Amino acid sequence: MDQIIEFFFGVYFGVSPLLVGLEMTAVFLGVLSVWFAHKENILVFPTGLVSTGIFVYILWVYGLLGDMLINGYYTAMSIYGWWFWWYKKTVRHEPQISRVSRNEWRKAGYLFIAAILFVVGVYMSFDMFSVWTAYVDTFTTAIFFVAMWLMAKKKWEHWHFWIVGNLISIPLYWYKGLTFTAFQYILFTIIAVLGYQSWKKNLSNSHQN
Repeated sequence: MDQIIEFFFGVYFGVSPLLVGLEMTAVFLGVLSVWFAHKENILVFPTGLVSTGIFVYILWVYGLLGDMLINGYYTAMSIYGWWFWWYKKTVRHEPQISRVSRNEWRKAGYLFIAAILFVVGVYMSFDMFSVWTAYVDTFTTAIFFVAMWLMAKKKWEHWHFWIVGNLISIPLYWYKGLTFTAFQYILFTIIAVLGYQSWKKNLSNSHQN
């Protein structure tokens, strides 16, 4: 039993209880946020906002700049998505799940490239390409940038990006020593698959109607 505990949580020995508590809180809210996304509930944004805000601080402490930038972007996009879903529902009509148009795919491609260039610029400024994880971070950052933007637009295809990014992030965060966060991404992946199926069903129903 001690060996199991050491294997999973040994990286937390000597870490501030405050940081561990904050990470667990952020993980809980993050999983809750993805579950709300699966249910098309606007609470996806306030819960995600608090979760990513906490992660910005934690990742700053750990010196994981790329991950911190991702969560900072999540925080900003949560505010935008919260406004977009609320505005569409109260002022116009509730936003429906839709497919990405050709023009939106073009914008998503631009966002993907811009995200890569942005992270590369930041990493080069701080000389952070000395470890292999930085290259993976660059790729996953771009994936998550597109995923969050498409989710805020309530596009079904955003689940594809979440699933791919989550699968890459599981071993990546484990390697970085954030075990609870790695477990979070396992749950993220499971819920993302459920969300993919649920949104696809709702999308089909809306087309039939």
